[in-house]
Amino acid sequence: MANSKRKPSKPNSTSSPTPNESKATTTPAEEAPTKGRAPVNLPATLFRQCTGYEATDFAGYDRITHWLHRPVDGAALGVFRMLYGAAMLIDIAEERGGGQLDVRYGEPQHCHFPLFDGLQVLDYPLMGCVYLCMWLGAWGIMLGYRFRFSCLAFIVPYWYIFLLDKPTWNNHSYLFGLVGTLLLFTQAQHYCSLDKYLNPQLSSTVPYWNYFLVKFQFFLLYMYAGLKKFSMEWLSGYAMSSLSHHWVFTPFRQLLDSELIDLLIVHWFTAFFDFSIAFFMTCEKTRLLVTPFMLSFHLMNSRLFVIGMFPWVCLAEVPLFFGFDWPRKLKLRTLCGSGKTKPNAGHVENTEAMQKAASPLRPSWTAQLRTFSILGYCALQLFLPYSHFITKGYNNWTNGLYGYSWDMMMHSYDTVLTTIKVVDNDNQQVHYLNPYSFTEYDRWTKYADMAVQYAKCIERNIRQDIAKDPQNSPLTGTNISIYFDIWCSMNGRFQQRTFDPRVDLLRAPWSPFERTSWSLPLLTELNDMRPKLKTITDEVLAWSNYSDVIFVADFPGLTLSNFIAADLINCTLTILDGNVRYKSANEDEAYFLTAGKSICLESNVTHYVTTIGQKPASYLYTYVNKTMLDQGIVINDNPQTLNRPMLPLWQEFEQRVQNYQRFLVHLGNCVLHLLYDVPIPLAIRERD
Repeated sequence: MANSKRKPSKPNSTSSPTPNESKATTTPAEEAPTKGRAPVNLPATLFRQCTGYEATDFAGYDRITHWLHRPVDGAALGVFRMLYGAAMLIDIAEERGGGQLDVRYGEPQHCHFPLFDGLQVLDYPLMGCVYLCMWLGAWGIMLGYRFRFSCLAFIVPYWYIFLLDKPTWNNHSYLFGLVGTLLLFTQAQHYCSLDKYLNPQLSSTVPYWNYFLVKFQFFLLYMYAGLKKFSMEWLSGYAMSSLSHHWVFTPFRQLLDSELIDLLIVHWFTAFFDFSIAFFMTCEKTRLLVTPFMLSFHLMNSRLFVIGMFPWVCLAEVPLFFGFDWPRKLKLRTLCGSGKTKPNAGHVENTEAMQKAASPLRPSWTAQLRTFSILGYCALQLFLPYSHFITKGYNNWTNGLYGYSWDMMMHSYDTVLTTIKVVDNDNQQVHYLNPYSFTEYDRWTKYADMAVQYAKCIERNIRQDIAKDPQNSPLTGTNISIYFDIWCSMNGRFQQRTFDPRVDLLRAPWSPFERTSWSLPLLTELNDMRPKLKTITDEVLAWSNYSDVIFVADFPGLTLSNFIAADLINCTLTILDGNVRYKSANEDEAYFLTAGKSICLESNVTHYVTTIGQKPASYLYTYVNKTMLDQGIVINDNPQTLNRPMLPLWQEFEQRVQNYQRFLVHLGNCVLHLLYDVPIPLAIRERD
């Protein structure tokens, strides 16, 4: 019915809701005449002006239940459902690995890193069916067809694939799974869906908690990402370096130099933005003001980083802050609106339902139980990012499993050396294995739990090879030990070991609830030397286009075995702090070096540096690359000077189309194999 035909509302009755989603129902006390009114409650007024909600909505459990269950228009949620489903259709072929199904699951000896050791990967054709189920579920979510079943068809395979490989975890993969799970419990199919088209009797309203859960999850994403960045590690500007050279920062280069852009814009502003943006978007007074910043931020991230659908899913949730019925104002037809529905009918239905929701009656026990579940979920999500005191086994240089902590872009790594030593204990022969023989991931080099899993997977593959062809195996038996020697730098620090190279990882103790003793700690006591490292780096790089430097720190009692390649000349070892014993493989004599001492190194020769004393030693190597010098090769890492398009949108589109074509071919091959036993062509990854 049209608004012009509606009867005038009676005094003290509930007023019609404004387009703003958060306009609260007016209470009789607030509509009383001015004469004799109680003094204004400033905190309550400020709360209402900032959030659009009444503070009395949260005065008790029953009121919170009524607030969460009040009916609102489901249009905005329906649009978010469609956009989320479309993003997941693209994500499946990309970050979920659909385009590389044959490489990920077609090799029997490929190592996986499940969260639970009992979680096993299925055969390749069956994994193709898992992806097919997830793909069809994403279609169902986007179209809103058999919505509950489609959500289940999507999230069950999604979480299975997610939990199957910890090296693929990141914050937005975790977010996608959570959002898909939340949508399962909502009525997001009540607008612009096949379910609504086939069943027009579906209500146009949904309980407000449908919106609240999704918005809370994104609110937490931003707030915790900001909280994690309010640390000296981030605010010192070491996490993300050299981003200022990207073209998206061109406007800032008119006022600031590269170092200030990296510090003030990339680090300081991002920390403030992440922490505050969700509050500003929630506040009615600032929502419109900060929306351009929100949109620009995610569009810039889509250009700066290869993070798949994450910026686009975040952009899809922005309209959830702008009222419930904004899509209806676009007057969409077909699936999104019935031609028989009179103007504002959904609005009137929503008004009448809200009047009922304002009833002082005690909520039903089902509503109270649902509220308890919602609050419990919120409490769990608030707790998990700071639960690392429980899961001590996953704490290494960073705390917890990567993903659920929302520590986005907090750490950058530079791994220069990864050595896997396999010792045949029967004859004490030593063999070296290509570190990526059985996996394409490298996150296992930094996390103790994955290092143990990889070592056991290597052992299993070696046993299988010996059983198949014992004559050609370099090992005489299966009594072996495996040692990892991995050198890595985090956020501009020294290169240092992540694990004790003397520990056999096949017999190393590990528990999720106890600290891993053989995981070497990050040498944070050397943090104050990072400015000095940068100064030295600038000096060495200024020598020529072919000079370079590498900084190393090692623990007492450990020895670095380093081979200087023939194409490296003018190599020098300089001690910064601590004491070391140096010995060349070509000499019998050893030299003791202290802070400030240097020694020239011979090319094409291995030397040994042993840290002595009670504290770690730090030193640096300087060298010149002779091959680059002879050939006149100059490496330029500045993207502004490279001949690259600023917006390679067409190239990205072509790559995605090609990747999706491979994904569909993989699905077809798996289905044909299961139905008709058609052989599956596999693209086997090369390895040594």
